[in-house]
Amino acid sequence: MRPTATYRLQIQPDFPFTSAAAAVPYIAGLGVSHLHLSPVLEAVPGSTHGYDVVDPTRVREELGGEEGLRALARTAREHGLGLVLDIVPNHMAAVPRHNPALWEVLREGPLSPYAPWFDIDWEAGGGKVLLPVLGGRVGDELGSLKVEGDVLHYGEQRFPLRESTSHLPLPELLAAQWYRLGWWRLARTELNYRRFFTISDLIGVRVEDPDVFGATHSKILELVRDGVVEGLRIDHPDGLADPEGYLRRLDEATGGACWTVVEKILTGDERLPAGWPVAGTTGYDALRRLDGLFTDPVGAGELVTLYREFAGPAGDRGGYWEATVRRAAYRVVTHELAAETAALTRLAERVCDRDPALRDHAPWALRTAIRELLVRVPVYRPYRVGGDEVLTVKAAASAKGAFAVPEEGTAVDVVRDLALGRLGDGPDHVAFRARFAQTSSALRAKSVEDTAFYRYVPLISANEVGGDPGSPAVAPGDFHAYCERLARDWPATGTVLTTHDTKRSSDVRARIAVLSECPDRWAAFVQQITEEAGRLEGGRAPDPHLAWVAWQTAVGFGFPYEGRLREALLKSVREAALHTTWTEPDEAYEKAVADFVEAGPEGPPLYSVAQFARELDPFVRANVLGSALLQLTMPGVPDLYQRTEGEFLALVDPDNRYPFGEAVPNEKTALTRAALRLRRERPEAFGESGTYVPLAASGPAAAHCVAFCRTGEVVTAVTRLSKRLAAAGGWEGTELALPPGRWADLLDGAREFNGGAVPLATLFADRPVALLSRTAVREGSEGSG
Repeated sequence: MRPTATYRLQIQPDFPFTSAAAAVPYIAGLGVSHLHLSPVLEAVPGSTHGYDVVDPTRVREELGGEEGLRALARTAREHGLGLVLDIVPNHMAAVPRHNPALWEVLREGPLSPYAPWFDIDWEAGGGKVLLPVLGGRVGDELGSLKVEGDVLHYGEQRFPLRESTSHLPLPELLAAQWYRLGWWRLARTELNYRRFFTISDLIGVRVEDPDVFGATHSKILELVRDGVVEGLRIDHPDGLADPEGYLRRLDEATGGACWTVVEKILTGDERLPAGWPVAGTTGYDALRRLDGLFTDPVGAGELVTLYREFAGPAGDRGGYWEATVRRAAYRVVTHELAAETAALTRLAERVCDRDPALRDHAPWALRTAIRELLVRVPVYRPYRVGGDEVLTVKAAASAKGAFAVPEEGTAVDVVRDLALGRLGDGPDHVAFRARFAQTSSALRAKSVEDTAFYRYVPLISANEVGGDPGSPAVAPGDFHAYCERLARDWPATGTVLTTHDTKRSSDVRARIAVLSECPDRWAAFVQQITEEAGRLEGGRAPDPHLAWVAWQTAVGFGFPYEGRLREALLKSVREAALHTTWTEPDEAYEKAVADFVEAGPEGPPLYSVAQFARELDPFVRANVLGSALLQLTMPGVPDLYQRTEGEFLALVDPDNRYPFGEAVPNEKTALTRAALRLRRERPEAFGESGTYVPLAASGPAAAHCVAFCRTGEVVTAVTRLSKRLAAAGGWEGTELALPPGRWADLLDGAREFNGGAVPLATLFADRPVALLSRTAVREGSEGSG
């Protein structure tokens, strides 16, 4: 059954299946059709997110086990709800004591029946798996290693011992294992298993192997067959060796009866591969268009200039978007992904060594070519179909500029042809093509989402997953074209505004986006608040870049902060890696950050922040209600993150992942209920056969209205850039032509309108949005009422 709308719950030990069951009546009352659950398979004990799966064959006991999940499904079904599960095919937790399959591999080596599960390069490791778990070099940690029976202990960690080795002296015992315990810093350059991004605690799974797919998906498929689960969200498909092949196998295994969406981040105008047997994406492409509608392009440009003047970013460290991305990509590919680059180089060497026509490309040249091409991939992953579009001749020519001798630059052509699948289909060729794509997606995520987004900060509401901070605004015409394409090609795709991965909730972004409509007022405020905070002990920011981010975050977040702002800002400076990092922290700088936040944004100046924020409230209201209504009525299946039906102010994880609680009702809640009830009552208007027709306003303020009609039955109209609108004189002289018929206002039951021109001052008299439903009265009449 295709959902009409889903509601995401973060299932965790503090909010298990029984808690979710207790929330079902409330959630069903909102009008959604399905509960969307975060991962529920056995994970590392205590995990609050569940993406660190340790046993995909069992439902997590900490959450209530399989019986608890089936009981939740029964309760949901009694209230008219189905279940959608988030599943993690790409990786498992590399924690041997909790991961039985990995435990057996470490005990038995490459001949273990579980060895094919994991993406391990045994040859590169000299027949061993590097486990970078030690706090120091192994010689310095020997005293912390203990043997008890057939188990090696290191603190709370446990490792299996190879048969008949437990009696050996410790140095010999270590040498006899199928694994090598190493200093954690070795992961950057020496790791010989594929991991999730740069997280060595998550080991890649080879689901491209049919037997591995079957073993790791047996429980999920059983739950689908039994009707417990009706939909699947596929986490990080870009990490897989063959995403399309995986999705086809999954579709076949589920009998095509499962609504399936993929967490695919589309960049710019990139399209989801048409051949994928899925309903669409999880919705970050929709999020970018929705946010962009409420961002003023002129003001956003002015904020860039103001940011450069205020923060004075040196060179390309944050003043120019494309340069910031390129610089971050070079840092990540040479530093954090050095092991992945080395793995690609080994594969390229093997291909060249076995092909007389490709010999004599030096390893350093292949490594350089790999690096230079990776940083020039403009999307997350270059797929074989259309691969030329992302690995162009122009990109190759630019990559060759890294070579002093032109003849050595021909290594770029070899790497490009390997990545595009032009040099053959041997095992190493196929492996290189897959690993290049997997590394590309990791590089894009780490360099853009986790680095550049924290370095380039003129308007931080634009720095969201799938977003384009260099061009954050979206024109109404572009939004309509996107929605028309969804209605035609992907009518059941997912749409989102807030997720467990968004860096700021939609309500926070909505407030910050208003700054694009008043850049001069923002500039005056940030100057004023900087001077005000600077008079307090510790209130001067350690650098102006941080100050700009902190004050925008404070305006968007509201108060009280209760330390949440401080934690988010500490994470931002570590991710930016300009003054401190996760692995090489500058304690003095981080203390200065904490002192500044305590004295400034979380100190007495917060009252000035609140006063400034109150000035924005009417315009924030238009953004919040407008984006919510558009998401709930545009093509696709809207996913509501827990509590976002009311005001939800949250920052980057883990701040946004605390357990569910019912939202305090407000007018956003009433709007959400009305739209969801309408979707449930009129599925034909929003379903796969439904249509999307843009409605054009006329008059001096026409650009401030976005409106459309769904299948001739529902009209949505919202106000955009409301602060600019107010400054220009409001809606006077501007009208919206409604389709013929009689239209009831679902947000104000006392109002009805006839088809034809309606003054927007009338339509938006009480609120900046309107949701109209065709009635059976006076069909075809003209005029407004």
